Amino acid sequence: MPANFKLNRNKKLYFASDLHLGAYEIKDSHEKERKFCDWLNKISIDAQAIYIVGDLFDFWFEYKKVVPKGFVRVLGKLAEMSDQGIKIYFLPGNHDLWAKDYLVFEVGFEIIHGPAIHSWNGHNFYISHGDGLGPGDNGYKFLKRIFLFKPFNWAFRNLHPDLGVKLASWLSKSSRLHSGEKDLIELPKEKEPLFQFAIQESDKIDIDTWIFGHRHLPMSEKLPNGKNFINLGDWIHHFTWASFAEKTGTILSSENEYEQKGLGKN
Repeated sequence: MPANFKLNRNKKLYFASDLHLGAYEIKDSHEKERKFCDWLNKISIDAQAIYIVGDLFDFWFEYKKVVPKGFVRVLGKLAEMSDQGIKIYFLPGNHDLWAKDYLVFEVGFEIIHGPAIHSWNGHNFYISHGDGLGPGDNGYKFLKRIFLFKPFNWAFRNLHPDLGVKLASWLSKSSRLHSGEKDLIELPKEKEPLFQFAIQESDKIDIDTWIFGHRHLPMSEKLPNGKNFINLGDWIHHFTWASFAEKTGTILSSENEYEQKGLGKN
């Protein structure tokens, strides 16, 4: 059963994913942070809740007394919004699946490991980063089990943070996962694993809108049963997000288009 929430009048829900903060040179990372913070400033006017649907960071691991440095602009802005009463839901992705209580206590996140099935004013959402779902990708599904294996976490935690972060960053960059370039090739729907996952599961649970990240390719489609499927794209190439209001339903938008139309500028 979905958790039930009330969306207040004139308020909206917002969804974004795949910033991969820390994946680039410091200058490029700062520019991306500023762009995302500009967007957060705009939506703070009418946002009731924000869902960060995974891979906010290119790598995140919490040691007992240490977290990866950087990202202060985004984390500070999100903490400010949380202090203002805007709910921040964080669904870790495959790059930040080790998120624990630091982001809860210092930023105000509510961390949801696994899918969130939330109902807002009777509209049911299934929200998940999407890694490991759907057919195929068996190699990653095996690796994810290793990454979540408690002895592996213990061993990694006992590495010096400088070594651990360097190793993880190298693995991320060498696999090109941080860029999302391999996910920029549009596939036919019958080969889109998350689209197929939503079709398979839609017969089991009553969901109006399925929302995923991970693929980096923005998609807004209808399932065969008429329900909504959205992939949020990313904040590397597309700068896309989704919003929901009762009057408009769920809409996928691009920050680039938003800026070109001159919307939201002071």
